[in-house]
Amino acid sequence: MPSIQELESIASQVRRDIVRMVHAVQSGHPGGSLGCADYLTALYFEIMNHQPDNFTQEAKDEDVFILSNGHISPLFYSVLARSGYFPVSELATFRKLNSRLQGHPTTHDHLEGVRIASGSLGQGLSVATGIALAKKMDNDKAYVYVNMGDGELQEGQNWEAIMFAAHKKLNNIIATIDFNRQQIDGSVEDIMGFFELRSKFEAFGWNVLEMNGNNMSEIIACNKEAKALNSDRPCVILMKTEMGYGVDFMMGSHEWHGIPPNDEQLARALNQLPETLGDY
Repeated sequence: MPSIQELESIASQVRRDIVRMVHAVQSGHPGGSLGCADYLTALYFEIMNHQPDNFTQEAKDEDVFILSNGHISPLFYSVLARSGYFPVSELATFRKLNSRLQGHPTTHDHLEGVRIASGSLGQGLSVATGIALAKKMDNDKAYVYVNMGDGELQEGQNWEAIMFAAHKKLNNIIATIDFNRQQIDGSVEDIMGFFELRSKFEAFGWNVLEMNGNNMSEIIACNKEAKALNSDRPCVILMKTEMGYGVDFMMGSHEWHGIPPNDEQLARALNQLPETLGDY
């Protein structure tokens, strides 16, 4: 079981992977990837019960993760590789011709660790509810985790899934919303604010927790609390993060949603992110 310091060390390397991957092809989404790096590191290296060396789509008696906001694929690929799903050296193929590591995760190349294609936003929770219901029917006690962006809650399909999960009492779902209040065109509040997010989920019949998604200790503690809830309700965690976290000139701005760093900016970013596991 890794310590908090060890998890933070892994997250630093993951952030290095993110900026290097996006810079190498001058394409990709660094902002949200950096903001969610602590959460996915905690999930794959501490929280989830999963089997990187024996990946199957069925995931019997194994926790499942669904990435709904698929544009943060650099983070997803880094964590999958670093936790043992495929060779770390494959990260060098990100977004290149014939690579399995495309800009949004796909399934046709059978990349280990990827269970759905998630280029279109707003669909991940629907998939997660289906998996959770199947696990209930199979008497499988494992959990289904799903990560969503706050901006994609503007998609109506999410709210159908939220209603369905509560109706079916899918208490094996732990959904996390990257609540950074930023999307590609600006702030969520300016584009289509949804206001009172906690109250909305509670009114739909969900348990609601909150955590700082850039604090490793809080992430671990909050997810333990989510699993310990004695309830027949699904659980959502409102995860407050800062877009671009870890790289000072990227932090807090929607402008880094989908812009790659240039050579000088890459060097500045890497100077702020200790190399801890070795670059690919």
